[in-house]
Amino acid sequence: MSIELREHRSRPGGRRTGRRGMRSLASVTMALAVLAACGGGDPATVVEGDVAFVGVNVLPMDRDRVIENQTVVIAGGRIAAMDAADRIELAEGVDRVEGDGRYLMPGLAEMHGHLPSSRESDEDIRNLLFLYLSNGVTTVRGMQGEPSQFGLRQSIERGLLLGPNLYLGSVSMNGQSVQTPEEADRLARSYQVDGYDLIKTHEGMSLESFDAMAAAANEVGIPFGGHVSDFVGLRRALEAGQVSIDHLDNYVEALVDEDTRPDGARGLREVGALIDEVDESRIPELVQATVDAGAWVVPTMVLWETAFYNDRGSVDVLPERPEVRYMPPETVDRWRQAVDTRLGASDIEVNRRVADLRRRILRALHLGGANIALGTDSPQIFSVPGFAMHHEMALYVDVGMTPYDVLEIGTRRPAEYFGAEDEFGTVAVGLRADLILLDENPIDDIANVRDPAGVMIRGRWIPRDEISERLTEIARFYGN
Repeated sequence: MSIELREHRSRPGGRRTGRRGMRSLASVTMALAVLAACGGGDPATVVEGDVAFVGVNVLPMDRDRVIENQTVVIAGGRIAAMDAADRIELAEGVDRVEGDGRYLMPGLAEMHGHLPSSRESDEDIRNLLFLYLSNGVTTVRGMQGEPSQFGLRQSIERGLLLGPNLYLGSVSMNGQSVQTPEEADRLARSYQVDGYDLIKTHEGMSLESFDAMAAAANEVGIPFGGHVSDFVGLRRALEAGQVSIDHLDNYVEALVDEDTRPDGARGLREVGALIDEVDESRIPELVQATVDAGAWVVPTMVLWETAFYNDRGSVDVLPERPEVRYMPPETVDRWRQAVDTRLGASDIEVNRRVADLRRRILRALHLGGANIALGTDSPQIFSVPGFAMHHEMALYVDVGMTPYDVLEIGTRRPAEYFGAEDEFGTVAVGLRADLILLDENPIDDIANVRDPAGVMIRGRWIPRDEISERLTEIARFYGN
C-alpha cells in the first residue's frame, strides 16, 4: 500500500494512539484510579494495560535522579501507571518487557531534522523514518517543509506508517522565495493557515522582508526560526522574536565588526574567512542577548565538524562510519564529493580553529543559561538520521556538559520548547509512551544511549532484535 503523502490544509487535531488493536483510553483512566487509591502498606494492585516494563530503573528526567525497580504500565499509547515493582500486579493479557535492572528514559527529540519529500519512494521514506526510531528519536522538528508532509504526519498518527512524532517547519523563506515585504507578509500568514508549526527562515532575505515576515508571524501566532539572513544579523533576529537560531555561524559573524568583515564572508560555509577578525570578548554580550530574548539555540555541531573539519582532514574517514550503510549509495556519493570539495578548498588549520571557537561559544551559551536544543541537520553530509544524534551528544559532553545536561536537552527541554510538557519529555503517568530502554545508565556515560535494548513509540514496543533485523533489511536494500 502506498504511503499517503497528500496535501493537507489544516492542522491535525486530537490525540491519536497510532496503534491498531489497542485497548481504549478507558484502560488508562482505570489504572490511574486504582493506583491513586493504593496506600503505602497495601498489597500489590492489579493493573490492566497493553505493555508493562517490569523491574526497570526509571530516569524520569524531571530532575537528576533514578527511581529504582519500577513497573511502568502502558495503555492506549500512554503511561498508565508507574510504581514500585512489588506494588503492581499485572492483569492477564498484559505483555511484559522484563527490565532486569535496565534503564527506562524518555525518547529523544531531533530539533533540526529533515523529513522525506514527495519525490522519494515509499521504501526510502519508511527507511529514513525508522533510522530515527532505531536510535531512540521519537520526535522530530522538520526544518525543510512541503505540503506533502502533512499527509506523512497523518499516516504516522493513524498507524499506517511507523515513524516519530512530527512537528513541521514550513517551506523555506529565503532570498529566492521572498522578493518583497508584501510577499513575506503574505507567506507568513498563509503558512499559519496551512497548519505549519514553524516558519523556516533561511539565508538571503532582506531586512525589510524579514521585518514584514516577523511582524505578520508574531501577529498571527506562528513562531519562526532557523538560519539568520546575512542582511538581518543575529541581534536583529533576536529582537524580532526569532524562536530558534539554528547553527552557530551567526554567532561567529556577530563577533566581527561589520566594517572589517571580509567581502563574501557569509553563511555556514564562509565563517572560516572571519576567524582572524573575531573578538571573543563579545561572547558574553551575545549570550546575554540570547537569554534575554528567550530564544533557543540549535548548534548542529556535528554538521559543521563533519562537513568542514575532521581530525584526519580527509573524507576517507567518513564512509567508514557503520551507519553510512543505511543510506542510498547515490546519497553517499554526493556526500563524499561535497566534503572532498570543501576540505580540498579550505585550510584544515583554519577549519580547526573555527571548530574550536564554535565549541567555546556553545560552552558559553550553556554556562550562561541559554536555551539549547539538540539538532543535527540530518540527513546531510554523513549525518545519518538518528545516528548523528549520538555524535552530537558526545560533542556536547566534550564542551563540558554533564551527561544529564545533554539528556535534559534531548528530552524534557524540547517539550518545554513546544509547550507540550503534558505530552512528552518525561516519564510520568498520563504522558505519551515514547520511551527508550537502555542496558546501562546514560547519566554515567552518554554513550550508553547508543544501541538501545528497545524503543517505544506511542505505545508500540520495538525490541532490539526487531531493530537489528530492520536495519539489516535497510542495508541490504541499499546494496550493503
